[in-house]
Amino acid sequence: MIEVHAHEVLHMMEGKSFTEESLKKAIIETFGEDARFFSCCQSGMDAGQIVEFLKSRGKFMPMPEGFTVDPNQVCEHDHHHEEGHKCCHHE
Repeated sequence: MIEVHAHEVLHMMEGKSFTEESLKKAIIETFGEDARFFSCCQSGMDAGQIVEFLKSRGKFMPMPEGFTVDPNQVCEHDHHHEEGHKCCHHE
């Protein structure tokens, strides 16, 4: 089993459009069925759970046929401990 940071999923999405099902499939094809995903506040997520996690954090931007990653919602690792960090906090 490998552990993958949520940002890797967001970077994989760049420039592409997905539905929730196609994103889950792409995650499994890219990282493997046994991969588990983590963020700065949650770990042990499978493909379905990481999609729900990222969606709940406002990381997706609507497109005519699905959604893509919202580049304005991707926080940088170096800024995780700054005041106002929103990676794991709902706005």
